[in-house]
Amino acid sequence: MSYTQILYHIVLRTKRSEKSITQNNVASLYKYIWGIIKSKQGKLYRINGMEDHIHILSDLHPSVSLADYVKSIKVATSLWMKQSKDFPLFSGWSEGYAAFTYSFKEKNVIIRYIKYQQEHHRNEKTEEELRRLRGEHGLEGDSTP
Repeated sequence: MSYTQILYHIVLRTKRSEKSITQNNVASLYKYIWGIIKSKQGKLYRINGMEDHIHILSDLHPSVSLADYVKSIKVATSLWMKQSKDFPLFSGWSEGYAAFTYSFKEKNVIIRYIKYQQEHHRNEKTEEELRRLRGEHGLEGDSTP
C-alpha cells in the first residue's frame, strides 16, 4: 500500500479570464467538482472562487497524476457547464492551470485563504494573485494559467 499526504492548491481560470462563473449558481458547480474528486479517490478540503477562476484544495490518490486529475475536472465541468443553463457565458477553461503543494500542517491556512476569496479579491486582482503565488513557490515566468 502507498501512503502520501500532499495537499494541492489548484487554480483554474476561465478562458480569456471571462467572468462567466455566476456566483448564484456556484454551489452546484462545486458539488459537481466534489463528485469528480471523490470518483478519483481524492479528498476535497475546500473549494471557492470568483467569476473568472476557482481554487481547489484537495489531496490526490497516489495512482492519479496531477495532470490527469486536473484534466478530468476541466473536461467534465466544461461539458456540464456548457450544457447547463446556469452558466450561459461560460465558454471553457483556460489551457493551463496552477498547482501548488502544501504540507498537511498548512491545511487550515490554505482553507481560510480559499474560503475568503471574495474578501481577498477586493484588494488583489486575479493576475496579481497568481503572480504572487508563483513567486511564493519559486516559479518563474510571467504567463498566467
